[in-house]
Amino acid sequence: MIVTDFTKEHIPQAQLLARKNYEEERSNIRQLPPFVVLPDLTELEGNHLGVAAFESDRMIGYMCCYNVFDNAFGTTDTKGVWSAVHMHAASGNLQQVYDLMYQAAAKKWVAAGALSHGITFYTHDEIPIQCLFRRGFGMRCIDAVKLIESHTLKLPTTLNICEIEASKADRVLTLKNALIEHLSDTPCFMKYPLLNGADVIAKVVARNSRIFILCSDNQIVAFLEITSSGESFVTETDSFMNICGGYLIPQLRGRGMFDLLLEYCENQLYKEGYEYLGVDFESLNPAAYGFWLKHFKPYTYSLVRRIDESTIKLSHPII
Repeated sequence: MIVTDFTKEHIPQAQLLARKNYEEERSNIRQLPPFVVLPDLTELEGNHLGVAAFESDRMIGYMCCYNVFDNAFGTTDTKGVWSAVHMHAASGNLQQVYDLMYQAAAKKWVAAGALSHGITFYTHDEIPIQCLFRRGFGMRCIDAVKLIESHTLKLPTTLNICEIEASKADRVLTLKNALIEHLSDTPCFMKYPLLNGADVIAKVVARNSRIFILCSDNQIVAFLEITSSGESFVTETDSFMNICGGYLIPQLRGRGMFDLLLEYCENQLYKEGYEYLGVDFESLNPAAYGFWLKHFKPYTYSLVRRIDESTIKLSHPII
């Protein structure tokens, strides 16, 4: 086996491996859509950060990534790279192939200044996931999906649920900031700046999202935000919507209130003809991990490795 630079000539074979990998995940996760368009890999060839593994003339693996970006995960001052779930795949001896591909790719990534390495896998990719765990990676994020259903909703008289206009999104400012403070605390330690009302409205308008609120005794105690775009190519279909935020005040948790909010949102989407609802969340967050996996089926795990800063000073980085 040889590992070489990824070039445009490798794209057709890489796309075959990517399609096979998605279909294998679909055989395990019935909630995934059957017909999806795989993203074009052409843009990745030009950044010279990808590698391909071959046995003779047969490609047995490839690993590419987006361009190096600043502020990896939005909460650090570190440069990073991300190999999304369609940007790598392999066949054969998966442990050996991924081991050698990451070794070659990581050398390029560190040389380009990226010290935070993110790679997203399908949940069935157990062998390469375990391989990278042994190479210093840990889980950080999860993509999950469910089929949208119609629910018989029975709300107590003290509760009310509705969708609010984007121009009134600042009504959830307190909850948005409570979520930010929750994420900044242990064990997540994800530091985001607090928002003001104008910030909330601007973000909702920018990503064309929708906000549903739950009121208890006329007080807003929870919100759920959805949008048409998700974190994986799987979500880029007309029948897919994605949750991009949600929060319920801690003192009301454990009473099924957020379940009611989710069911209300599903009912609205069901009426509008949507079939799939996705969510992405940090596995670092115990509250999110516990709730979302009650309702959604995980289909990707995102792993991250953080390289020590001193490595970047080496003229010949060793990974």
